[in-house]
Amino acid sequence: MTSSFNVHDAAGYEQLMGRWSRKLAPKFIDFAGIGDGERVLDVGCGTGSLTFALAKAANLREIAAIDYSPVFVAEAARRNTDPRIKFEEADACALPFDDGSFDRAFALLVLHFVPESGKAVAEMRRVVRSGGVVAAAVWDHLGGMPGMRMMVDTVAALSEGGRQLRARYCFQPMVQPEEMKRAFAAQGLMDVAETQLMIRMDYRNFDDYWAPIAAGEGPLGKYVAVLDAEERSRTEAAVRDAYEAGGPDGPRSFANVAWACRGTVPPTKVDPT
Repeated sequence: MTSSFNVHDAAGYEQLMGRWSRKLAPKFIDFAGIGDGERVLDVGCGTGSLTFALAKAANLREIAAIDYSPVFVAEAARRNTDPRIKFEEADACALPFDDGSFDRAFALLVLHFVPESGKAVAEMRRVVRSGGVVAAAVWDHLGGMPGMRMMVDTVAALSEGGRQLRARYCFQPMVQPEEMKRAFAAQGLMDVAETQLMIRMDYRNFDDYWAPIAAGEGPLGKYVAVLDAEERSRTEAAVRDAYEAGGPDGPRSFANVAWACRGTVPPTKVDPT
């Protein structure tokens, strides 16, 4: 298995993360760069947040988009009306493309859910031409996701299982400062640069925040799904209390930071003989 992200329903994912991925995508594209006429690969496309943003950002020749989840691929393909875009189910650690097939390969909010994340970076580098760009972004789970840390810190105070969830969540691959930068350099990418991208996650009320988690979506939903009824009720009440923070239920806004990294594929070495 090449993804630790838990997904059941595309609509649930959209409420949990897709809507925020769409807000992050233009910032990521600005950092990674894009040009007319290019062929671009979107690795871990989900429901198409980055894919469709790429189609609007430049007059691209082709956009190939892959994801490990058949749920995501089916939903993204259903939404697609652009003949330049092709979605398919594939493994980020074994991309089904020839060497040097693309001008750029992007991965938005994916690598921290790939256990062999270094291998995924290597595959992205392999399929990008000499002089092309590899770029990725991941959430800063440890220090830059206060809305989600609100839940994991709450459940960590309730049980040993909650403490184990927090340890897994906060120390997933690539989420530490300069971790992606080192991984990119280790794969031979040049001119590697890392930055921070920030968006706000705005919730209407607690149910808007909690519903996809309660439905089992994502790593936090996976944790909740295996709790018995009593523990689920206790967890929901505790997280609601943290969300409301002593005030009435209603809108809440959290500033969220992602690490973004880009690097250039070096020139191909020519054998002088």
